[in-house]
This record gives sequence, C-alpha cells and structure tokens, in this order.
Amino acid sequence: MSETAPPRRVGKRLLRLAAILAAVLLVLLLLAGWLLQPQRAGGFLLKQLGNSLGLEISASTIDYRLRGTPQLVLHDVVATRPGDAAALLRAERVFVSLPWRTLRARGQDLTVQRVELDAPALDLPALQRWLATRPPSEETRIPALVDGLRIVRGRIDNDDWRIEDLSIDVPSLHPERVLRARVRGRYVAPPMAIPADLAIAIAHPRRLLAGAATGVAGIGTLTIANADWQVPAHVFLAGPIRLGKDSALMKPARLGIAARYRSASTNLPFRLGLQGPMAFNSATWRFVPVQLFLDGDGAIPDASARGSVSVGKRLVLHLDGRIAAWPEAWPTLPAPLAASTSPMPFALDYKGSIDFADIAALELHRDATRFDARFRLPAVLAWLDDIATGTPLPPLRGSLSTPKLEISGAVLEGVEIELDDPGIPPQAD
Repeated sequence: MSETAPPRRVGKRLLRLAAILAAVLLVLLLLAGWLLQPQRAGGFLLKQLGNSLGLEISASTIDYRLRGTPQLVLHDVVATRPGDAAALLRAERVFVSLPWRTLRARGQDLTVQRVELDAPALDLPALQRWLATRPPSEETRIPALVDGLRIVRGRIDNDDWRIEDLSIDVPSLHPERVLRARVRGRYVAPPMAIPADLAIAIAHPRRLLAGAATGVAGIGTLTIANADWQVPAHVFLAGPIRLGKDSALMKPARLGIAARYRSASTNLPFRLGLQGPMAFNSATWRFVPVQLFLDGDGAIPDASARGSVSVGKRLVLHLDGRIAAWPEAWPTLPAPLAASTSPMPFALDYKGSIDFADIAALELHRDATRFDARFRLPAVLAWLDDIATGTPLPPLRGSLSTPKLEISGAVLEGVEIELDDPGIPPQAD
C-alpha cells in the first residue's frame, strides 16, 4: 500500500506555495513599478549615496537605463555638506555609465564605463571643509574609466582665484597607467587672466592622488594679456609633482616658453627657459631658486640669470645674471664702450603688476662702466620703437658712471651722468 499525503494536506501545501508565489510576484511588480518611476527610484539612490558620503545630493530630474550597460542621467545636480551655506558641487547634467559587474561588486570593483559632466561648478573651500569631516582612509581609490571622462563649461572657484570655461577630455583612465588628457580653460587671479589649451600626461594617477610624487608633462598654448598688450606663448612643462591640500610642488621643474610680446607698436619674439623647484599656493607660482635663460630678438637681449620668480596677483623678480651682448636695437654706445665685447653683469628687481607697469630697478655693468636705473618697461619699449623720431633721452631715472667717453671727437674722463625722468619718482630711503 503506497504512502501518500492526504488530499487535504496536499491542498494546503499548494495553497501555501501559491501564496508565496503571489507574494513574490507582488513584490516584483511593486519593484518594477518603482523602477519605472526614475524620479522616485533615483531620489532614493541619491539619498543613499548622500548618506554614505555625508552630503545632501539633489537633482531636478533623474533618468536611467538598465538594459545593456546601466546608465544614470541627472539634471541640475546640487551636492552640499549639511549645515554648509555653499554647495560643494553644482552641475547642469551628470551622466554615469556603469557595468553590471561594478553594481554587483558593491564597491569592490570601481570600473566605470564613462562619466560626463556639463557645466560643473566646484567650490574648492567647500570641498576642503567636506574633506576635513571625512574619516581617514587607508587607501586612495581611483575608478577605472573605460571610455573616459568628458567635462564641458566647467568652473572651479577658490577664495582668490578661479578657473572658467574648463573643458577636460580623458580618453580612458586606469589608476596604474599613464593618464593623457586635453585641458582647456581660463585661469583668473585678478588682475591676471590666462587662457590655456594644454595636453597633459600624468605617469601614475594613484600616486598623484595619494600625495606622492609622480611625473607630469604638459605642452600647449596660453596667453597673458591686458587691454594694451598680450603675450601669446607655446609652453612646455615637465617634472615630478606632488599635490598638497591646496598646493603643488614640482621639483625640479623645467619650463620652456616660446612667446611674442605684442602691443600697438611692438612685436618682440623671445624664448624663455626656467629650471628649479616650482611651488603653487595662495594663487601664486614660485620658482625659488631658479635658473633663467632668455633668448631674445630685437630689443630683448640674450641673458642668463639666477634668483627667484613669483607670478600671481603680483609679479616679483629678483635676478642676478649676465647679458651676453648689447642688442642692436638698443641705442648705439659711444666709444670706447662700443668696442667692448665683455658680457654685462646685471641685477634686476621688480615687484608690481604682471604687465611690468610698475617700477623696476636695474644695475648693469660693463668693464668699469656702471649704470643704475629705475624705469617702467612699457614706457622704455615705446621709447625704443620711436627712437628715430622721438626724444634721445630714455624715460628712466638713474645714473651712469664710466672712466672715459668719446663724443664727437671729444674725450671725456671721469664721466658721471644723471637722468631724471619726472614720471619716475625718486627711490625712497
């Protein structure tokens, strides 16, 4: 006689199974309905992400796609640290594409297919305040971007400088491989503004983000300008760089510039090379100490020097070096100075606006002749342009002393000449 369950017991089991299946189906239907409402589901995801990061993250509209490679699109994104008046990040549009394996890995795999940001605005002080609240991490993790990163119309704001019209294109990114990027933007630290278009290579992204030194090279164009002049330039920069909280140190740095100074009446090409440690903080680049090499045309001489260079809201120079030869575009020297081929040691000091409109101090020697002067470079360059028809006296305040001069057949000994331009105030004691 076979042992079978009573019909009543089998019926109960079937009912229980049907109830379970119905419950599962109901949950799946509810989940599907929830997933088909991007705003509701996306809001939940943003809330969970914000809670994990200690941020309040919102978006005006949220769309996503789950077929193929999952994609998430957010519009009008705002990320703010609770209690902070300034938003850390704003963006018109954020696009993220993640492989399914990344979603299933729950943070163990940081592979991302592609990231796009339209008009992101990053508040650097707010970012630093948020970072200060984050727990220490044993490892700095960088996602791998299979199809890269694209940023358009970006902006970075700091207390005393900003970057406008920022565009970044990274074809791909791996933490352990060379990163190549195209970066365009406009660096603004009033009164200075520098639009730039650069191709940049970073040897080891993970080391850079972790605060360790890694090799960086950049090549491209930039322009320094104001209303009256401009200096378009091709630049090359290379060296090992280390990032700090709000600073960077490249030691040593090699900077090469091929440029042209242009004004209404002046067009002067020159090549400039600087080598030494380069630091950036407080919106200022500093080469201290620096070796400088200048290869000029026309009124710009060939020279080499050592000293310090700082470029920020103000330009600060202290250089000691040698001018190789008297430029042909400068006024002709009287005998016996014209016959000398000796290099000319010089000392140059300047502290003022980036356009050299403030007063510079120059000490220049050739053999036993000494020249001390204070001048404004734009005025001197304009005088050199008009020297054939203008005044023979340069717009400067200074003195010249030499053992002997020959002028129109007359020999003068123990010569001392004082130049007193009313536009240059006397030096304060």
